[in-house]
Amino acid sequence: MLSGNLPVTPNVRPDSRSQPAGNESLVEVYNRYFETVPADTPERLDEAYRLRYQVYCVEHPFENPLKHPDGRETDIYDAHSVHSLLIHRPTGSVAGTVRLILPYDDDPLPIASICDHPLLKERLALAPRNTAELSRFAVSKQFRRRATDTPVVDYGVVERPANPDPVDRRVMPHITLGLMKAVFDMSLERGITHLFAVMEPALLRLINRIGIVFDPIGPLVDYHGGRQPCHSGLSELLGRLRQIQPEIWTLITGGRDV
Repeated sequence: MLSGNLPVTPNVRPDSRSQPAGNESLVEVYNRYFETVPADTPERLDEAYRLRYQVYCVEHPFENPLKHPDGRETDIYDAHSVHSLLIHRPTGSVAGTVRLILPYDDDPLPIASICDHPLLKERLALAPRNTAELSRFAVSKQFRRRATDTPVVDYGVVERPANPDPVDRRVMPHITLGLMKAVFDMSLERGITHLFAVMEPALLRLINRIGIVFDPIGPLVDYHGGRQPCHSGLSELLGRLRQIQPEIWTLITGGRDV
């Protein structure tokens, strides 16, 4: 769950001429290097599906590539999901993709198939029409390699990259922040107030550490390795983030009161 012409394989080492100045803010660095765009056209969806295939079927064969002979990883949930891409501005490359699985009729969210926490059974308390699931959080191989030699699938950076150069230290964490910004943009545009997810524990630790807090619900589950079901109410999350990490709150929300 958590994990074109698709330009996902170029050497994307930032040019020294475009290195961020030391006094730039977090938001200025992000805007210099990255932007999120909705995958709302056939071409952009194709880029998202191709990157997902590369991550989930080739690099880490969580999904069977034989079921996706066209080189695009898709599933039944894509029909009622919204998708975003994270674009690396200097190269135009797709750095990552993420989707939000929206409520559909009375069908349960995918998380309900591997987690039986009471919160999922009492969705009426969470306004089911305003509840969605964060999914397919995938980052291009080249961008992950710029951050660390450790193989990861669902997140852009691990907690402390080995021997990062100054540009990496300032730029690479923006991959995770950019994809989370896309999640909140998609949620706010569609009136989503509660998010569920099944995350790698390292990703959950990372986003919690920077103030984007998802609360575990129940024990780890075995889903392509240990994964943590979790939940967050957006109003509480953003209110807390504004207090403890105002610069990250500005990046995530664009400074909008929500």
